[in-house]
Order: sequence, then C-alpha cells, then structure tokens
Amino acid sequence: MSVVVINAITVPTDRAEEFEARFASRAGEVSSMPGFEAFELMKPTDGRDVFLVYTRWESAEAFQNWMSSPAFQHGHRQHDAQGPVGSASEVWMFDVIQREEGA
Repeated sequence: MSVVVINAITVPTDRAEEFEARFASRAGEVSSMPGFEAFELMKPTDGRDVFLVYTRWESAEAFQNWMSSPAFQHGHRQHDAQGPVGSASEVWMFDVIQREEGA
C-alpha cells in the first residue's frame, strides 16, 4: 500500500492568497517524480488557518527522494527567496492500510 504525507501549514488569513498563488506557480513540480501517486492542496473552510498539503507515494523512500530532489528545491525557491508565508508547519506521515475509491 501507499504512504500518505500531510503537511499542515498554518497561514495567517491575510497571507492566504499569497500562499495559494505560490502553490499555483509551482504546479506540476511533484507529479513527474518516480513513486508519486497524488497531490491535493486543501484550504480550510471552517474558520481555521491551517492548509493541508496531501501527497500520496508508493513508498516512504519515494517521498524522501522527492524531498532531496532538485525539483523539490526548485518548487520551494520562493520560500527561500521571499521567506515563508506560513507561520508554522507539521509533517505527518501515514501508511495506507485500507483504501476505497469511487466507481
């Protein structure tokens, strides 16, 4: 089964649009990586200030390879050049032990 990695990023409300724009500008960076399966950027709708970045990988090794790749560095260049938009971040990793998909 797959490995899911969720990055929970706290983003101040007044910087949410900038955060979304940064992700939009790097669309496609991760999708060509070996072992990549899925990506979703989730925006809070319940008054929270935490965005969730969901990725699914065929293995933890595939995720680690992404983290150390030139594509990862390229995708995060705005963070390095302009500083982070988020004020905090937590990375959660899970093994998928059961999955169902719609028809």
